Amino acid sequence: MIATNALQVRYGDTIAVHDLDLELAAGRIYGLLGRNGAGKTSLLSTLAGFRKPSAGTVTLDGRPVFETLESTSRICLIGDDGAVGDGTDRLRDILDMAATLRPGFDTGYAAHLMDRFALDRKKTLGALSRGQRSAFGVVAGLASRAALTMFDEAHLGMDAPTRQLFADELLADYGAHPRTFLLSTHLIEEQSPLFEQVLILHEGRLLWRGDVDDLRSRGIAVTGPASVVDDFVYGLTVLAERALGPTKQVTLYGDLDDEHRKLAARYGLELGPVALQDLFIHLTGGVP
Repeated sequence: MIATNALQVRYGDTIAVHDLDLELAAGRIYGLLGRNGAGKTSLLSTLAGFRKPSAGTVTLDGRPVFETLESTSRICLIGDDGAVGDGTDRLRDILDMAATLRPGFDTGYAAHLMDRFALDRKKTLGALSRGQRSAFGVVAGLASRAALTMFDEAHLGMDAPTRQLFADELLADYGAHPRTFLLSTHLIEEQSPLFEQVLILHEGRLLWRGDVDDLRSRGIAVTGPASVVDDFVYGLTVLAERALGPTKQVTLYGDLDDEHRKLAARYGLELGPVALQDLFIHLTGGVP
């Protein structure tokens, strides 16, 4: 279990993470969401032991993380640039080095992933395209089999088929070798099927945490004749609305009580789910 207690990350007078208390149970896949500047990268780098907390603590199974080899060797963070070595290093040499640093590193699985992502072991890191570099970061992260494996926008530069391959490999290996994953992403709808729980960080504070289904249940789309929909949603929290000729669709935040659901059925209104991204935008302040 990774845990923080009153964690603070500060850059001069700027506080990136504010007094964060967090416990992530082992063996789950978590999604970390937040707008640009929310503090996601600062949090991940501190959880990985790359950065010393300005205040508070970070522990893995009760042991400190920062400057504690027993802990940091069980944590792997792949950043958004996919740079897991020097640009002049050959990919095979980077993987050999990773194997010496991570006790759980699986060289056979790394070879399998290199083939799956069509990466040439003899190439240098600097010779890779942006998408290939991201794919290589994924190879190093998944093959590490670290107890806590974190990806910070690791999909950047990947095309859609490669991102799907990443998701498929992550789920397959998670099933075979359960461990904790923490994925930071802006591709909310695409990657949300991976998540068991969602953490929303906003202005350095934990704004919301819960199961993905719980978050989805907080939004409802109401569709029907425009005048009927307007009467139905009066006094409720409206996130967005869209006119489709004489038909209107309104996105609501919050669950509906039995009375409202009976009214919707009586007047022939259609109730449906809301995209997770729409709920995220609402919770973090709406569209600028």
